[in-house]
Amino acid sequence: MCRIKMFYPGNINHEDVKISAKVVAKSCNMKCIAEICKMQNLIIAATEAEIAPFTNRHADADILITGVGVPSTIYHLLKRTHQINYDCIIQAGIAGSFNPIIQPGETVLVKQDCFADIGMEENGNYIPVFKTIWADENEPPFTMGWLTNSNGYLKEIALPFVKSITINKVSDNKLQIQQFTKQFNADIETMEGAALHYVCLQEDIPFIQIRTISNFVGERDKTKWKLKDAIENLNIELDKLYNKITDK
Repeated sequence: MCRIKMFYPGNINHEDVKISAKVVAKSCNMKCIAEICKMQNLIIAATEAEIAPFTNRHADADILITGVGVPSTIYHLLKRTHQINYDCIIQAGIAGSFNPIIQPGETVLVKQDCFADIGMEENGNYIPVFKTIWADENEPPFTMGWLTNSNGYLKEIALPFVKSITINKVSDNKLQIQQFTKQFNADIETMEGAALHYVCLQEDIPFIQIRTISNFVGERDKTKWKLKDAIENLNIELDKLYNKITDK
């Protein structure tokens, strides 16, 4: 099956239409069919350094460096997806682990993510926005305040599934860590993951977020980080995933 984007004049918005090669053949030659049916996959990362080994090995890959943080990721990802109709978007990067079982160097797949630090402080307690009267936790694309990835690609990926939170400031304050742990019970934290989930769920684009742990959350002594190992392992898993998706 091929996924193309149709545009109509007037007040009708564009819509994604899935058509078979058999139908396309009625109006296109075989070269046209091959071009339409070719998988369009995008690899994104916050920084070049995180996926440099992959980039060096895959000169033909479509790669987008979004920059660090939610605003930059949403802007650049939306801009690109409005130019090209992708079949799948893969985000790869490093992360901090809340979970002592998920050790530095381990690669995981993010099933659920959320914008954790949108909320308010009251009497020393942090309250996420979805636990206030100001936001509906089930307003699409959210489900119980989470951005959940349920696309079919995940069934074929042999990585542990985790729950992640996305924050604007890396957690190093003990009280903040305790509050996030209490409110979200997440396994890891990143600074861009929920932006990917939000855009792709809104735009109906299949997506995958993989992360490799570089450190435990709250550990700011860089000598205890495994950044080099994390980047090496991340790119090994990204290679596997890219080859699997591209071969479809």
